[in-house]
This record gives sequence, C-alpha cells and structure tokens, in this order.
Amino acid sequence: MTEQAPKPTTDLDRRHRNVAAACSLFVAVMVGAAFAAVPLYDMFCRATGFDGTTQVAKSAPAAALDRTMIVRFDGNVAPGLDWDFRPEITTTTVKVGETKLVNFKVRNRSDRELSGTATYNVTPETTGAYFAKLQCFCFTEQTLKPGEEIDMPVAFFVDPTIADERELDRVKQITLSYTFFPAKGPKPLAAVKDDRPKL
Repeated sequence: MTEQAPKPTTDLDRRHRNVAAACSLFVAVMVGAAFAAVPLYDMFCRATGFDGTTQVAKSAPAAALDRTMIVRFDGNVAPGLDWDFRPEITTTTVKVGETKLVNFKVRNRSDRELSGTATYNVTPETTGAYFAKLQCFCFTEQTLKPGEEIDMPVAFFVDPTIADERELDRVKQITLSYTFFPAKGPKPLAAVKDDRPKL
C-alpha cells in the first residue's frame, strides 16, 4: 500500500488560518477589555468628576474664597435593607475652599444584624470634579446590631479651582446624595460548615 503524500498547503488554507487567528485575537482582546472596563470607567469618573463622582482629597485647601455655596444633603436606603438613614442637617452654606464636617445618622430598625454599603453622587454632575471629601463612610461595609444607631461623619470642601470654570459661575447649590444598599454580612454560625470528625 502506497503512502499518500500530504496535500500541499494552499493560499486558501493559509487565509483561513489567518482569519481564525485574527478572530481568536479579537475575542481575547474583547474579553480583556470587558474585565478592564469597570476599573477604567471608575478611574475616568474619579479623574473627571463624570456622572457626579466626587474627588478624594488628602488635605484641605490653604485658603477659602469669598464665594459661598449651599450644599444640600440627601440620604436614601435601597429596598431590602431595614435601616433609617438621614443627614443631621439638610443644608449648609460653605465658602468655596472651606472644610465642613456633617454627620449622617443610621439606625438598624430590624431585630437582626444587618450590613450595608453606601454609594454617592453629587448634582449638578459637572460639580463632581470640584467636590472633594477628606473623610467618608462610602464603599465601606457598615454592620449594625438590632436597634443600633451610629453617626457617620463626612468632611468635605468645594475646591477653589471651581472659580476657574466660567460655565460654573452660576452654580449656587450642590446636592450630595448617598444611598445604602444591602451588603453580604458575616455568615450565620448555622451556615458555617462543621468539618470536625463525628464521634
């Protein structure tokens, strides 16, 4: 029996392999982009204040301006979290560049331990790049025992560089809004697997 010689590679076969390789590369790039999209979007929002994302500051401005702004505070709780959450004051007037401290109160109305995490934004959204927080409880999981109530401080300022933006000259008021969402707390003891040997 004679052995058949392998078929010579044709241009069409090479083109098919190139298309398959290009498609595989494209899929790999798209999967990588999907995983990178969330952190990249978050970095973009923090850098630009897009979508009302506020800034995180390490220190307060050296001096305040004569320009004043009214800052309003809003507290919300998403369905599924039996908490009462509200600002101690609903409005305050601050000088641009002046550091201000306000407290939010949160109370667990339920008869069991609950955990929540707060997200935030400011409106108008264009002011997000100029609203800076020195201290905040956002994105940190909070756990409250049944009936427990705590104060949560927020230290902030409106960055004096807002004065350089002529289109924001007419902005007299900023609203800082928080919403608490249910978070996964520690597992109850009954849910923890018992790996001890049975006697």
